[in-house]
Amino acid sequence: MNGLVRRTVASASARSGVWPWWAQVAAVYAVARIVSACIFMAAALHQGVNPWFPAKPDYWNFINIWDARWYGEVLRNGYPSQLPVDESGNVQENAWAFYALFPMLGRALSAMTGLDPALSLTFIAMAAGLGAALVVYCLFRHKTGHRTALWAVVFFSTFPVAAVLQVPYAESLSLLLLASALLLVMQRRYLWAMPVVVLMCLSRPTGVPFAAMVGGLLAYRVWQWTRPAAPDSDGPLPHSRREILSLAALAAVSGLSALMWPAIAWAVTGDPAAYTKTETVWRGHDLVPFRPWFDTGIQLFGPVLGVLAPFVFVALFGLFMTSSPVVALGAELRLWCVCYMGYLLVFLHPQTSTFRMLLPLFPLALSAALISRSRAYRGAVVTMFLLLQIVWIVWLWAWAQLPGGGDYPP
Repeated sequence: MNGLVRRTVASASARSGVWPWWAQVAAVYAVARIVSACIFMAAALHQGVNPWFPAKPDYWNFINIWDARWYGEVLRNGYPSQLPVDESGNVQENAWAFYALFPMLGRALSAMTGLDPALSLTFIAMAAGLGAALVVYCLFRHKTGHRTALWAVVFFSTFPVAAVLQVPYAESLSLLLLASALLLVMQRRYLWAMPVVVLMCLSRPTGVPFAAMVGGLLAYRVWQWTRPAAPDSDGPLPHSRREILSLAALAAVSGLSALMWPAIAWAVTGDPAAYTKTETVWRGHDLVPFRPWFDTGIQLFGPVLGVLAPFVFVALFGLFMTSSPVVALGAELRLWCVCYMGYLLVFLHPQTSTFRMLLPLFPLALSAALISRSRAYRGAVVTMFLLLQIVWIVWLWAWAQLPGGGDYPP
């Protein structure tokens, strides 16, 4: 499988004068998704009894499990006007944890074409994943040449959890919108980025870190604007007053958009904490910033090393962000990675789903491609990613009940 991906890249690069860039990216992405489909089908043969389908389901049934069932529920029945609670008054799992844009697009496509709702969501996810790969390539081309950008797309497409881009999850749609927003920000088209950011904040909970990124970028650009530019500087031109004002407007829109989905849940249910209460149902306790990382660290490494583990992780990530391949990403992409990782550290409850939530750090795929141009290195990265993709699908996507009850969600 790795050889197939590498031959596709080599063929596309060799024909760079014949194939347009978008065809090369599409070919790479299509091959990666076919490889993932083969892994899914092989894993489905070993799927035992599960909560959704009989054992050994076909490919289409196998990819329509886990959160895909919730998106299908939203598509068919919408959101509850009252939060469901148990006899003790505790909020139960419900659809408010799943943002509306993806299932609403599925509903529209199903109504227009007559397609089955699950198939409509799958089609949107696959199309959005392809669109994300194309936009990611354009984003990377701002920082490097064609061949390296194409290899970075290969890393993005074969990442261990990239298989989720072809299942009825909102990740592919959210990544398409996120990459588009980052591209517009890098092009200083801040006003054009506003509607994209609004839609992004209705797809998945990436609004808070994006607003933090834009706010940090605004402060940085204002600082640059107040400094006199060197007469022989080869760097980008400082922002004009108009660009500063447009960036400030984008920061305001991003901040308001980040609060939009919790506000909608409040308006519909009458509970100001409806979204937060729903999100925390899956973790089994209230939202306490930072604490879950220490709890998980203690659980894995003991009371002493467990407390130190989050600090060690932050220190290592900080060193990584100062490395030359990451610095080459530029201010916007580096700041996004820092803000998104900071968001995960503040709000995330680390668990097996954490691996899937690392996908928005896709700019680091370009850093990985910039480390070396060696074919051996790049081939080894793809091989490692595909092997880990097998692990992710077999270990987490294929459902298995734990001995004490419960399961490992992907």
